[in-house]
Amino acid sequence: MERIGLVAGGGNFPVLFSREAKKMGAQVVTFAIQGITEPVIEQSSDRTHWIDVDKFSIPKFLFLLVAERIKKIVLVGKIDKAQVFQRMKTNKDLNEVLSSTKDNRDYSILDEVTKRFKAIGIDVIDGLAYLKDLMPQKGVLTKRLPSERESQDIIFGLPIAQELARLDIGQTITVKGKAVITVEAIEGTDQTIRRAREFVKDEFVVIKVARPRQDMRWDVPLVGLDTIKAIIEAHGSVLAIESGKMFFAERDKAVREADLHNLTIVVV
Repeated sequence: MERIGLVAGGGNFPVLFSREAKKMGAQVVTFAIQGITEPVIEQSSDRTHWIDVDKFSIPKFLFLLVAERIKKIVLVGKIDKAQVFQRMKTNKDLNEVLSSTKDNRDYSILDEVTKRFKAIGIDVIDGLAYLKDLMPQKGVLTKRLPSERESQDIIFGLPIAQELARLDIGQTITVKGKAVITVEAIEGTDQTIRRAREFVKDEFVVIKVARPRQDMRWDVPLVGLDTIKAIIEAHGSVLAIESGKMFFAERDKAVREADLHNLTIVVV
């Protein structure tokens, strides 16, 4: 039986991954992060180890992977980059990883981590094979269609969001009246959405894209119920995502919630 190590971030996506992988006959050993991973992950994993970032030891973690007979590992779930980055700086082992990278962009850090796994015979794999059903194709997922103004904002904002992603800055922007309201950096998608409320009262468009060379091994572009709730709270009116490049967690629940609040979800 295939044995997979799951490094689980926040949100429900790690739980979905674990369930789907087990349906396909895999055993899932989860490495959960204290203060980030949802405790419910224990119910969907064959085995769970909890990690304290502040006390994290790379040698001990690598030994644990070997002891658990892990040859493949996936990284799934939301990470508060600002919080983790600060905690990495105060941890001797993790700070050493940072000092080994050419810069502190996501890809640079994760590429260094991947090399270290490879050095002890562990591959960071693309979890796409277990999650294809979660990737929506082009179309409107909700009852409400985007208005003409909203459609124009999507057309205006999409290439801007793609350029932002190409530069590895962020993957989300908010737009209203063909003007960019907020741009994602280290704070993450949901906070980018909430900040838009500081500048416009309502009816803005959220656009989220994948990087042009998205590496699915450790960077799964994702939206889900939490994203929809953030847009509703901020009084946004549209979420636009890229077709064939974005995973949609808890899709049925998210679409029902969007319909209740007259929010449009469109895959472009």
